[in-house]
Parts: sequence; structure tokens; C-alpha cells
Amino acid sequence: MIDQIPEQDALEVYDFIGYLNMKRERTALRQLDVASLADDADLIRQVQQSREDREHGRIYGKEAGLEYLRTKVKEFEHGQNV
Repeated sequence: MIDQIPEQDALEVYDFIGYLNMKRERTALRQLDVASLADDADLIRQVQQSREDREHGRIYGKEAGLEYLRTKVKEFEHGQNV
């Protein structure tokens, strides 16, 4: 059946199939099982650690983080203990 339709129509069918796949993926993402994420002990631990880090000022801003990394790279390049 596909072999018998004009090329332009085949391209439209191909685009439509792509649209259907994208729509199906979007629906699947919307139905992400939040309950299973809530039961993920490792994920919960990471979120708690992140909250604690922010509360205690252990989070670098963009510039401070880059400066920290630059310093560590220089130390590494000079053979210092990183």
C-alpha cells in the first residue's frame, strides 16, 4: 500500500508517524510514576543532601564554582595534592 502512494504523500505519512511517536512519548512523560520516585531511597538522600548543602552555604555560585575548578586544575598541573 505504501509503495503505491506518491512520494509527497509518503513524506506526509512519515511526518504524521513522527508526530504520533512524539505525542506518545509526551503522554508517557506526563504519566511518570511519581510514587516510584518518592520511594527511591537514593534520590531522597540526594535531595536531602542538596538541601543541607544549601542551608549551610556549601553550594558554589557559577563564578565561585569556576574559580574553584580553575584553582584545582592549577594545583593538579603543578603536581600538588588535589
